[in-house]
Amino acid sequence: MGAVGNAGSAGKDDISDKSSREWCTEALTRLNAGRPESALEAARRAADLDPGDEWACRLISLAHERQGRDADALPPAERAVDLAPGSWSARLRLAAISRRIPGRWPAAVADAVLAARFAPEEADPEVLLGDLALLRGDHPRAGRAYRAALATAPAHPQARVNLALCLLRWDRPRPHHDPAWPVDPRQTGRARRALEVWARQARLLLTLATIAVTAAALALDSAGWARWCGFAALAALVPLTVRQARRVGVWAYVPAMAGRDPWLGAAVVSAGLSVPAFAGWLLLGAAHAAPSWRDPVWAGLAGIVVLMWPALTVVRVLAESWRGRPMPALAELARVTGERTAARNAGVTLWIVLIRTWSVLVPLVGGALAVEPRAAVAAVAVPFPMVRAWLRARRGGDGWLLAAGGLVALAALGCAVGGALGSAWGWRAGVGALAAAMTVFAARALRAWWRGAPGPWRASLVMCDLPMGGAPSVVLTSEARQAFSYARSLVLSYGDPAGPRVVGAAGSVTSSGELRLIAGPEAWEGVAADPRVAVFAADPLQRRFWVEVRGIALAGPDVLRVTPKQVLVGEFPGRHQRR
Repeated sequence: MGAVGNAGSAGKDDISDKSSREWCTEALTRLNAGRPESALEAARRAADLDPGDEWACRLISLAHERQGRDADALPPAERAVDLAPGSWSARLRLAAISRRIPGRWPAAVADAVLAARFAPEEADPEVLLGDLALLRGDHPRAGRAYRAALATAPAHPQARVNLALCLLRWDRPRPHHDPAWPVDPRQTGRARRALEVWARQARLLLTLATIAVTAAALALDSAGWARWCGFAALAALVPLTVRQARRVGVWAYVPAMAGRDPWLGAAVVSAGLSVPAFAGWLLLGAAHAAPSWRDPVWAGLAGIVVLMWPALTVVRVLAESWRGRPMPALAELARVTGERTAARNAGVTLWIVLIRTWSVLVPLVGGALAVEPRAAVAAVAVPFPMVRAWLRARRGGDGWLLAAGGLVALAALGCAVGGALGSAWGWRAGVGALAAAMTVFAARALRAWWRGAPGPWRASLVMCDLPMGGAPSVVLTSEARQAFSYARSLVLSYGDPAGPRVVGAAGSVTSSGELRLIAGPEAWEGVAADPRVAVFAADPLQRRFWVEVRGIALAGPDVLRVTPKQVLVGEFPGRHQRR
């Protein structure tokens, strides 16, 4: 027992002996291992040991973000920027969390721009700028940012995956909401839900009423009673409309929401048009003996109500499958290894290519049957892009995808044989395979919907969103602190339109490792144009070594604040180097 107690005491002593930087390293290790709660504890220990450690603040923010507590992640990120305003990692961390807070989108963009300006050699700031553009649907700007990041870091997984989304013209899960709006996305989400529910209820109610009225008028020969039932359905729609209208709340944003999400606008408009269509059907029926399905007027009005829902679904699936460039997107995704998001998006992209192939075969086969059967020979070439996409993706896909792809290829071959040889069995096999492929897709979609899993549709594409802003901070060595604390003069090098300039400066070092410099007004003007600077100092005691700190200089109230990015220490040549 004594040995065990002594071992436990020794373990506690080892833990208590850790420095702030060692606790930060431990917190980052735990974050990478998927343990944000434990990482938060380690980061807080680091902050307790050194309240001026901006790396600890960033790690606390990261741990809160990984736990889904965005509001708690914001204050430590702001604290990190206050401690090191020239740190590109701190700016990146603050931008990454600010984009999740309603009303802070402009600040997020500003901080991301500063991070890219402070560290043009880093890929993460460009990736975040690309993410900000992608979330707003600005695909050209996002693509430029991702390509700039890949020029710096060709193996960056997030840049590759999200560049593929740009090529696919991806829409975020809440396309109705602009992240730059100051309104909470939960409010616009409730508004969208209310509009969708109203549109669904209105279509369903009028569809059932149309079927009931038509059946009563034709089968039961009671047109008057049927019309009154139709008017009752219209009356029942009033409380449904009032109830959902109260839930909208943000009516000022509804037009912009419909503009950003065309399918939401189409659903609401189509449901709204079905109401006067149904009312017109009833009123015109009152002027005649009874509504008749043989009359094209009644058939057209009834078709607007009954067929509107499935027609919108079919049009949406086909339209979304023809958006973007899936082949280049698959090429980008194939270059990503070890990222599950890339594999998932590649599978969805293959489904999109398959739907495209099917949608080309159906009109081709239908036109050949109606006009010239021999023209169906061209169907044999249609599946080649699908096969090419399969090879480019370097993956077999799930069993459902393999089955549907095989059926589409069989359909093309069967229809081509039927058109070339006039074989009835070829036609039957081709058309049957087309129908079977659609059945497989519908079954796969129904299975995904039932299980709440990703389905074979564009909405299953996801954005790669890796944590940002956890890179270790740069610390000054003991030699560097000694040189900058006791040097009689410092040398400041900064950029100028006429070329690099060097001026003398006086300075000091804070406990957090930030340099405070006093320099002339020309240095302040140069730093305002380009904050990247270098500060030189020599060993004030024996003149044996020199120190260079490369960093970011920002103007404070009375001094230039330099946040180190790189510290170089070297020795002067002299007698002390002789052996």
